[in-house]
Amino acid sequence: MPVTVLLVDDEPLVRAGLRAVLEAQPDIEVAGEAADGAAVIPLVRRLRPDVVAMDVRMPLMDGIEATRALLRTVAAPPKILVVTTFENDEYVYEALRAGADGFLLKRARPAEIVHAVRLIAEGESLLFPASVRQLAAEYGEGGGNHAARAALERARLTGREGEVLRLMARGLSNAEIAARLVVGTETVKSHVSAVLAKLGARDRTQAVITAYESGYVAPG
Repeated sequence: MPVTVLLVDDEPLVRAGLRAVLEAQPDIEVAGEAADGAAVIPLVRRLRPDVVAMDVRMPLMDGIEATRALLRTVAAPPKILVVTTFENDEYVYEALRAGADGFLLKRARPAEIVHAVRLIAEGESLLFPASVRQLAAEYGEGGGNHAARAALERARLTGREGEVLRLMARGLSNAEIAARLVVGTETVKSHVSAVLAKLGARDRTQAVITAYESGYVAPG
């Protein structure tokens, strides 16, 4: 089955460009389009896309609030890929904090756009880990986020789970973590699932942000 994508951007040319790039791939299908975040929830309920590619800045409802609303109100929500003009942008970090799974620059090359959608859909690696680390270093409260620290304390991660979380923060995929730890991929998947469950994280992006904001992993 192809990966289905909902495009959300107030610029028609951006949506047209993304559609052209994605629909050129045999394993990706654009399910629909919207010009503002306010239209996301009804479209997601109707179309059930795997991924929402969403502009972070829109006039009525921006990508941050649309992400919060989507995750709050839709059961089994899709992956959310924030599309932005600027990489080092506090809005991007707030969108990731709100529950977005990754971000993509509007000036990205076609191959990067396709890779981002596939990676987000698979959910087994962190998209642009160095950029997430840089954003966390600038906007992540220097490890002093009390809610994140409390989440880590409650989680009581085992030594191996903590090791897996650190490797996740470095952007390693499940297969790469398995090779590093000399264990099977299924074992790594079990550890990742345990880490997410204990942290109450929706995905590995949220787990990594919690790790940075709590000071468990240094973003520098």
